[in-house]
Amino acid sequence: MPTTLSPLKSIPNFRDAGAFVNEQSGQARVKTGLLYRGARPDEATYHDQQKLVSEYKLKTIIDLRTKTEHIEQAQKRDAKVKASAAAPQSNDDVAEPLKIPGVTYHEINFNGSAFSRMLISKLSWREFFKLVGLMAAGYRKDAIKILAPHMEDMGLVGLAIESLDVCTKEVKQVFDVLAKEESWPVLVHCTQGKDRTGLIVMLLLFLLQVDVAAIEKDYLLSGPELEAEKPERIKEIESIGLSEQFALCSPETVRKVHSHLGEKYGGVEAYLRSIGLTQGDLTSIKRTLQAGG
Repeated sequence: MPTTLSPLKSIPNFRDAGAFVNEQSGQARVKTGLLYRGARPDEATYHDQQKLVSEYKLKTIIDLRTKTEHIEQAQKRDAKVKASAAAPQSNDDVAEPLKIPGVTYHEINFNGSAFSRMLISKLSWREFFKLVGLMAAGYRKDAIKILAPHMEDMGLVGLAIESLDVCTKEVKQVFDVLAKEESWPVLVHCTQGKDRTGLIVMLLLFLLQVDVAAIEKDYLLSGPELEAEKPERIKEIESIGLSEQFALCSPETVRKVHSHLGEKYGGVEAYLRSIGLTQGDLTSIKRTLQAGG
């Protein structure tokens, strides 16, 4: 992180991805102060929100969460606001809207319909009809438990690779935003800023030909960065039938994703072109982000 910027402590797992990989690789491959990654910024303090705009010059936030995650986060915030009535910290902190004025938001549900269809395709007919019945009755968590064994079999690495193959519409939506020069600087986030965010950041860093070992260190850094909320996260994932592995960062993810892109598509550029991005789009992103570009 550039020393000229004050750190943000109220956004979990937040960092300048370019600055971090440059430091780790010993090569200035990425311009700093442009590509930020993190977990949900919803609970950022008023002062950190102001810093994002005034110091970090943030112009765009790309939110990769699902509708369900948005609802759950709103419920948590409501509970926090109500609890603060007994011992308020400041009006700014509890009353400030979730969205930061002056920043453009793009809500792109990375785990959208294509991802859901991919998971559902792995169900037996019996499991499928049970899932439909539970969803129709409003038992969302019980429905997800039907999918959980199949997600366990795939693991984090398998889900990342499957996401690349099936969530092409969503990846293109993200890169369409990134291809516009006026979008930068950008913050990409999901709930924890670990998996979906990690996948998008990987694609960008692969595109800039950053050393894979440095990209791996950036991905794995989310582990210690999220340690404080790990117990709560484990409870949440266990409630939907998933194991602790989904609260961790698999050390194999980056290299296996990189290999998959090479073996199936011929590399990251070929992959991005295959989902509808033009060479002009890719050139624009590289011109914006590549150090010396």
